[in-house]
Amino acid sequence: MRQGARVVGWMLGVAILLIGWQMLAQALYQGRLIAGPVGIVEWLGRDPGLALRALVRTLGNAAAGFALGNLAAILLAGTAFLWPRLQDLVTGLALVAFCLPLIATGPILRVLMGPGEGPQIVLAALAVQYTTLIPLLTGLRAVPAAWLDLIHSYGRGRWSELAHVRARAALPYLFAGLQIGAPAAVLGAMVGEFTGAERGLGVLTIRYMRDLDVPALWGVALLAAGASLAAYWAIGGLARLVLDMRPPVLLAPPMRQLRTGRVVGGLTLALAVLLLWWGGLWLTGLNPFLAKGPWDVLAALVWAPDAAQMRAALFGALRESAGLAVPGYLAGLAAGAGLAILLTLLPGAGPLVMPVAVALRAIPIVTTGPLIVLVLGRGALGTITLVAVMVFFPTLVACLHGLRQAPGHILDLLRVHAAGPLSQMIHVRIPAMLPALFAAARISVPTAILAVTVVEWLATGRGLGSLMALAASTSDFRMLWSAVALITLLAVLCHAVVAGLERRVLARYAPEQLRQ
Repeated sequence: MRQGARVVGWMLGVAILLIGWQMLAQALYQGRLIAGPVGIVEWLGRDPGLALRALVRTLGNAAAGFALGNLAAILLAGTAFLWPRLQDLVTGLALVAFCLPLIATGPILRVLMGPGEGPQIVLAALAVQYTTLIPLLTGLRAVPAAWLDLIHSYGRGRWSELAHVRARAALPYLFAGLQIGAPAAVLGAMVGEFTGAERGLGVLTIRYMRDLDVPALWGVALLAAGASLAAYWAIGGLARLVLDMRPPVLLAPPMRQLRTGRVVGGLTLALAVLLLWWGGLWLTGLNPFLAKGPWDVLAALVWAPDAAQMRAALFGALRESAGLAVPGYLAGLAAGAGLAILLTLLPGAGPLVMPVAVALRAIPIVTTGPLIVLVLGRGALGTITLVAVMVFFPTLVACLHGLRQAPGHILDLLRVHAAGPLSQMIHVRIPAMLPALFAAARISVPTAILAVTVVEWLATGRGLGSLMALAASTSDFRMLWSAVALITLLAVLCHAVVAGLERRVLARYAPEQLRQ
């Protein structure tokens, strides 16, 4: 009965979304900026074969990247727990790979891999591996200390601990990461198609943007969003079938980590990144004109004749991008966590709100970004809004899963003492949500940077995104590689700030997250 009511609610939500969409399209410039469902259906009816072939190609690449990226995340998470000394290095390298801006790595991958589907698959994999790794690591730590002590009392090691206890505890967080990653894989595949693919939704997007064919452009967005929504709902349905155990009460003694260990880990990560960067260029034997190593970037920024101009251009663009990314990031976190709390307090609103929330993230930013900027303007408001939308969705999904991890026995105890939903939320659910919220906050650091650079690349013509696009089009590979290095370094530093705040908060509210 409840399942039928949920389906009816979802159908009602989708219907309201479609009606509101059509009315908005008619109200705003009579469809010249936003195409409604009627115009999109008419476009699909004109050439359904073209749209279907492009959709199949993009989804094939996205699915391959989704599988590879999530497999890599699972293997990395297992490695980090079987060999705890490698955990900081493993997660750091995964973060660096995720921080690489897609709009810069896409052309580089096209040079490395040539024509074909390779860049699309790799970018889709890069877009999802970290979004699954961080929630999965959070879930692997969400285990009562007494359970681990029981495993150890029988003389079992970390493998038994991982296979029999931690893996089961991590499943809710794994499904959250998979749901977050489904739209990201489609976005990664479409960005890869922007770099010179022959077929796919990304190729159609470029074509229709040049032709200013608004119904076709929104039709491509709807196809990508529909595929992402289907994957999101399928993963959610599988999660409901698999997750049948009530969350346990997590009790763990306070843990203290040494600052010196974090410093050594940071230095080790920096050395590993530099060695991989230099070694990768040496092994591939790329033309030095195209591929710049660490020494080339350092020379371009420090002692080259035009180093001052390079630094001025880079840091000027950085100030512009950071001024838009930070407020968008904070707004997206606040909106995602706030809506998750509201939907938990008012579950009846979920079927009406969630289709809109998922659609906002499922529609690829590379398709709708320029149009939304045209509606909201090329100033700060349009870019901040798009950054907030990109951050909002992973935060919402992670926090919803985190709120569901509130221990059932504690909630039953509060109900016995006549505590209402608000008291339960404040005293039990929000503390249980904090690990998921911080996982989303860490994921969203590079996501915000990706969002602001993509919007600058496609629409505003300012900031680091525009600078990288200009450098790629003029073959200024020193500037391109320098911008990539600067963005990656900035994302890692911001991530470290969020991780430091996370350690301070979770040391009080979720000390099990600090136990290796």
